[in-house]
Amino acid sequence: MIRLRKIDHVCLNVADVADATRRYGLQFGLTVRSETPERATLACDYEPYSLELVHTDSAAAVGYAHCAWQLRRSVSIDQARAHLAAVGADWSDAGTHLVVTDPEGFEHHLLPFAAEADTRPAIARQTTELNGLRPRKLGHINRLTADMAAATAFYTDVLGMQIADWLGDAGTWFHCNPEHHQMALVDVGRAHFHHLAFDYYDWGTLRSLFDNLAQHGRWLSWGPVRHGIAQNICGYARITEEPLMVECYVDMEILEYEHEPRQWPDDRFSSNTWGPLPPRSYFRFDPAAIESERASNETRGIPLPPL
Repeated sequence: MIRLRKIDHVCLNVADVADATRRYGLQFGLTVRSETPERATLACDYEPYSLELVHTDSAAAVGYAHCAWQLRRSVSIDQARAHLAAVGADWSDAGTHLVVTDPEGFEHHLLPFAAEADTRPAIARQTTELNGLRPRKLGHINRLTADMAAATAFYTDVLGMQIADWLGDAGTWFHCNPEHHQMALVDVGRAHFHHLAFDYYDWGTLRSLFDNLAQHGRWLSWGPVRHGIAQNICGYARITEEPLMVECYVDMEILEYEHEPRQWPDDRFSSNTWGPLPPRSYFRFDPAAIESERASNETRGIPLPPL
């Protein structure tokens, strides 16, 4: 059985690498590791990088490109190759990494275990490069699905993740290490990448971050929120340049050893102990949904037009 250590990085296709690099650096506190007109890499903390930005000339290709996962120390890249072949996955061998595609066309890369040269925690290190207001790490991704059964089978049987929790029939959360989730699915009847999530330090950090985002013209599609599932405090920032959200969070639940998945009711308290469910625009990335949020139409009693 394959086992993952952690999420390594997310790659996005972008129309303008320089613009996207500046946005993610200034607005979310990421540090630029490398940049050319065709590709840039940005880091949260001391890791090599967590966000990869690649130029595309195709407007239809802007957004999610792939997510990379690091294998555990005990799982070699050869064992991963054998596993993917045995389960009949849709995969290819890129030499340094393996490329596997899920049933709805979302690409994932499997990377070999990489030990850090300095294994001390971040607070014990010194830097002359990292930003002050920065994430601790890339925490997870979330996507929308039209086929919960097939997608769930892929993430458990092919990538070896374990289920953390269910939200009725509408959501499934997966983990590969003790944090509550590194991957999640929400069934809305269509497939779309929803968000990538950065883990910040504490509520005070989020306050400064959300102020900074607002001053850069961003808004929270939903939040601040206290999730019942996973317990984290967060807000979801709308990214209009790429069709996705960025979740900024703190206080993710740490699961006990041999955690048993829980069945949560699909209600407001499971999703947000502090307040309302998300607006319907939260699940959409079309111009009507973006304009509805920009003008606060749903909270003014103006319904969101159907897709």
